[in-house]
Amino acid sequence: MGGVVDDVRVWAGELERVHGCFVRRFGRVEPRETALAYMRGLVAPLERKNGWTLAEEAGHGGPDRIHRLLNRIDWDADAVLDDVRGYVVEHLGDPEAVLIVDDTGFLKKGTRSAGVQRQYSGTAGRTENCQVGVFLAYATARGRTLIDRRLYLPTSWTEDRERCRAGGIGDGTGFETKTSIARAMVARAIDDGIPFRWVTADAGYGYSKGWRSELERADVFHVMATTRHDTVVTRWAVDHPVRDLFPGLPRQKWKRRSCGDGAHGRRVYDWARVEVRPWHRPDRRHWVLARRSVARPDEVSYYIAYCPADTTLDQLIRVAGSRWAVEECFQTAKQECGLDDYQVRRYDGWHRHMTLAMAAHAALTVARARELDTGKAETDPPASSTSASPRSDA
Repeated sequence: MGGVVDDVRVWAGELERVHGCFVRRFGRVEPRETALAYMRGLVAPLERKNGWTLAEEAGHGGPDRIHRLLNRIDWDADAVLDDVRGYVVEHLGDPEAVLIVDDTGFLKKGTRSAGVQRQYSGTAGRTENCQVGVFLAYATARGRTLIDRRLYLPTSWTEDRERCRAGGIGDGTGFETKTSIARAMVARAIDDGIPFRWVTADAGYGYSKGWRSELERADVFHVMATTRHDTVVTRWAVDHPVRDLFPGLPRQKWKRRSCGDGAHGRRVYDWARVEVRPWHRPDRRHWVLARRSVARPDEVSYYIAYCPADTTLDQLIRVAGSRWAVEECFQTAKQECGLDDYQVRRYDGWHRHMTLAMAAHAALTVARARELDTGKAETDPPASSTSASPRSDA
């Protein structure tokens, strides 16, 4: 029993430390205290995490303080996020880190929550009534956590300014593609001096030649998934389809490698790479990677890489495989930190909730890293049985 008590103290202490990084962003005592109580509630083993249950966990007489924190009190969620990123860099910062872009869906009922519509949700694997958030993850050998977030607004919202105003979306907020949001997040990380070496993303983002070119001009190394229809410059042609680079490749060019652990164990594939863009600066290389299923050789995925000339195939495979770290972040942040447990409709409220949930996730990640540093067995916070059902617009 003593070990459990000690673990709870560790998690509580780390929540207080991350809270101390941004407490100055609140002008009054009530929102300062409520922000910490909110994070404590998000990591507590509550069956559902809403205004009433979080208020009860905090010892409040009702949900008013929680609702004021998310909807009415004046505080800058982006400034708080800056402080959370600083905390992450202080404790997990690594010049070899990987920045990973991805989006996730949040199932909703009704039509009034900002950004909600029937759209594809990668979480559900189908089109659902949902909100979609674009996120940036920071992955190092010591841990991985989320460091940026933005709610995606479909044109059904941005072309209806009255609807936007009702959802707390300012007239200056226009439509942006998910890729445009991702580009802005990575550019912000660069401007803020976040230490990292690589950027990676799935094909929904990596297919953008414009973004890849932008990263290359900034000399940012990347391994971006793309589609079989993408094209590259080779010795033989401009706009050479990536899918045509590998069928005639000698068998010895394919290497069977694991790209990390997945939900069902080691993720083992056959990998090969072909150099492209041959007339470039001598200290950099461009590669197309192919990842072929061992059991179903007809299933091949492709990646475009820009990297130092001495980068090995194994290093590129590691970066490509690190993209799964963001899925782990989504899973643990939803299960342990209430990322998808919120009852806010307005645009600012969504970002405020996400910021505090991400702060709680960062604290747990840092606590686990510290335990591993001291040789203590990794422990988990109390498991919360959050519902997978759609959130109401209440």
